[in-house]
Amino acid sequence: MPSLTPPVDPTRDHVSAPAGAVTLVEYGDFECSYCARAYPSVKEVQRRLGDRLRFVFRELPLEKHPHARTAALAAEAAGLQGRFWEMHDRLFEAGGRLAPDDLVQHADYLGLDLDRFVRDMRSEATARRVDEDYESAIASGVRGTPAFFVDGEPYEESYDPDSLVRAIEA
Repeated sequence: MPSLTPPVDPTRDHVSAPAGAVTLVEYGDFECSYCARAYPSVKEVQRRLGDRLRFVFRELPLEKHPHARTAALAAEAAGLQGRFWEMHDRLFEAGGRLAPDDLVQHADYLGLDLDRFVRDMRSEATARRVDEDYESAIASGVRGTPAFFVDGEPYEESYDPDSLVRAIEA
């Protein structure tokens, strides 16, 4: 598998910590059961490593999941209001509640401007953003979700917290 393409860009990517830390990138799908299982592992790794880890999430909604693209659009729309990470967590913790009405309820729960949220979800710019992440995954050799990269290099081992921490610390 090739290296991460393009590299992390803090002006574009959703980045959870400042530069200088080891970077873990995940290509994920909010409707993917494997991504849902990886989510608590990543949270635990973030807890253990704190500022030594910079986590980046890129969208890779798979066509076989009927709500994945809409959920990705919802996360990006929340990001336009500065709440990407809150929506990211909410979508993974939603127990599969990803239908359009559910997404609006999640946005309301997070206190987002709902008119703007719906408008941004439907915008061409938001769709382009999700498409760019998708194209980045293909260019990076990703074939499924979740897919991880540690400092730009593919990570294909187990995504349990201990394995991820060992790889990040190596």
